[in-house]
Amino acid sequence: MNIAYAAEGGMSIHLAPPILGHFFGIPLTSTLVTSWFTMILLVICVVLFRSKISLIPAKTQTAVEMLIGGAFDYVTDVLEDKAIARKFFPLIMTIFIFLLSLNWIGLLPGVDAIGLYRAHEYVVQLIPFLHPAHTDLNMTIAVALIAFFTIEIAGVVFVGFFKYFGKFLTFKSPLAFLIGIIEFFSEFARLISFSFRLFGNIFAGKTLILIAMFFVPFILPVPILAFEIF
Repeated sequence: MNIAYAAEGGMSIHLAPPILGHFFGIPLTSTLVTSWFTMILLVICVVLFRSKISLIPAKTQTAVEMLIGGAFDYVTDVLEDKAIARKFFPLIMTIFIFLLSLNWIGLLPGVDAIGLYRAHEYVVQLIPFLHPAHTDLNMTIAVALIAFFTIEIAGVVFVGFFKYFGKFLTFKSPLAFLIGIIEFFSEFARLISFSFRLFGNIFAGKTLILIAMFFVPFILPVPILAFEIF
């Protein structure tokens, strides 16, 4: 999503992510920079937290351990197997923390406000250094692909290749064959639902905040920001 202001004071919003420049022909977008910034920030936080871990936990360590432990118990209840939960919990929690951090960083002051101004005819366009990562469909599709292949590979590992893919192609009855075909297409539909659901939520929220700031600044954006944090 990109925003531009016309000379007469109008505003236009575009789906394409802001491009800061190119690196060997590859576009360097603000959403990509935000993703790198978030990863670096998370790594620094983990290193600092790890250096302060002790056998007698302080308040911060206790709070983090309670949050992680509660999340692990929830995943165990969903999977109904503690051994399986131990295998998948690191990936699930990593994706969750990364997505949550990306979304919250997108709401920080200065995001979408600090960058480069480029004039084109009667339009002045702001190219921000940081831009909410999930307003870029490339980012949500990348995460959706990770989730999709994890699900498929886990199904093959825990059930077996022929038994897992046998549910998609069965000749027990015409109805079972039809259900298998529907199941097959529903698996690929996950890519669309995973990617577009997150993209739609973040894009709509960010657009609503921008419109509120344009028409009723300092007042209307506050409750919308609170809702976006939630």
